[in-house]
Amino acid sequence: MCAAMVAGVDSSTQSCKVVVCDADTGEILHQAQAPHPDGTEVAPQAWWDALCTAGDGLFDQVDAIAVAGQQHGMVALDAEGNPVRDALLWNDVRSAAAADELILELGGPQAWAEAVGSVPLAAFTVTKLRWLADHEPQLADRTARVLLPHDYLTWRLRGGGPSNPALEPTTDRGDASGTGYWSPADCEYRKDLLALGFRGRTPELPRVLAPAEVAGRTPGGVLVAAGTGDNAGAALGLGLGEGDVVVSLGTSGTVFARSTAPSADASGAVAGFADATGAFLPLVCTLNAARVLEYAAALLGVDLATLESLAAQAPPGADGLVLLPYLSGERTPNLPHATGSLHGLRPETMRPSHIARAAFEGMLCNMAEALDHLRSRGTGVRRILLIGGAARSTLVAEIAAQIFGVPVTVPQPNEYVALGAARQAAWALSGAAEPPTWSARTVAEIPAPDARSIGTHIRAEYQRAQGDLYGGSSAAPPAPVPRRQRRRSHERRT
Repeated sequence: MCAAMVAGVDSSTQSCKVVVCDADTGEILHQAQAPHPDGTEVAPQAWWDALCTAGDGLFDQVDAIAVAGQQHGMVALDAEGNPVRDALLWNDVRSAAAADELILELGGPQAWAEAVGSVPLAAFTVTKLRWLADHEPQLADRTARVLLPHDYLTWRLRGGGPSNPALEPTTDRGDASGTGYWSPADCEYRKDLLALGFRGRTPELPRVLAPAEVAGRTPGGVLVAAGTGDNAGAALGLGLGEGDVVVSLGTSGTVFARSTAPSADASGAVAGFADATGAFLPLVCTLNAARVLEYAAALLGVDLATLESLAAQAPPGADGLVLLPYLSGERTPNLPHATGSLHGLRPETMRPSHIARAAFEGMLCNMAEALDHLRSRGTGVRRILLIGGAARSTLVAEIAAQIFGVPVTVPQPNEYVALGAARQAAWALSGAAEPPTWSARTVAEIPAPDARSIGTHIRAEYQRAQGDLYGGSSAAPPAPVPRRQRRRSHERRT
């Protein structure tokens, strides 16, 4: 008898990735991908086209499939199943003012944290609905359903669309927890918050499935699992255990852990998400991670391998040179108008090796602050699982162990979001009480250093630089003066 095969999909901002795995062992048998259009608003049809391209020749070989997608995005459909406009993605910040309005209208951050476990930011779906209601009210009036990106693709896989608009869409608790109108603690939609966000409108929402529940089948008969959001997919792909904390170093950074209790952080730093197993996934997000190394390499005119070699030549702490890595502003800490800056420039530190070292340490100190937020909410840290593009650097893992002060494990580089979706598909196919056990391979295990003083010193210097510039890491700098206003001021002076 042939072993069952399952497919997992990672529909991310940049592309659609598909992995086909052995349902019993998790061995990856096939992989494919297709690009997504650039931008912060995208036609949902482009995701479907990319999924069909990446899955061509693969989906007819599998027994089950699941989709993990980028969180928060707003897919607004009319009664005929057509999008009323391009989907607004998580990284579209036009709804930042709407987030501020909604926080005030409900009674402040604590009220939101108690209601849905998170304080809404521009990324959250509820803020995008407010923007749509205020700026495109005719399109808001046409909106009959609101889906998330993974919901939309799961619906299309099951045969939903303009040709079959009556098919009921589905979602899961992991992705629903990022909308701002679903409560992880109560496992139910908050229709009052949906109406608050959408100016009184209450469009149809997807049915929330249990983690291993079957969403349906494709027209060809392949089982379709519930699917989930990208971070919950990665957690499932990694098989997070108690005391495991993931630090993901992509273009932006995330720090998250599996928890048995819901989170409700009124500061807004920790998002109180659900996971894809029935537990919870407290998560902290930063805007700057691997991009810090990319831009440092560009500044020095070298590639990333040479940047790592240079950084290894400088001593830990870079003789007091500190990089605050807020190159695109920052979300955690909340410094939206900040810029990156170097501190401690002296003749002996104005060297390529020291600047390179400061880039590595600045990136990881920023992630250590994110980790501090999780710890402050009661998350125990036994070890760090380091993933993402920057985790491929041996030096990153070594410095991470110094700064975090706990053992660091680097899993084999893999498409963990897609792998988590595949594992969920295997779980739904089996009908078992728990997901299948898939063994994970490790590239490196780095113990916490015996002397914690090195990491403590690096972080103390980093915090001193923050205090010198902003009066503390939580103090936001003033908003920059627009270029037009600066030009006019110059013209008046001259």
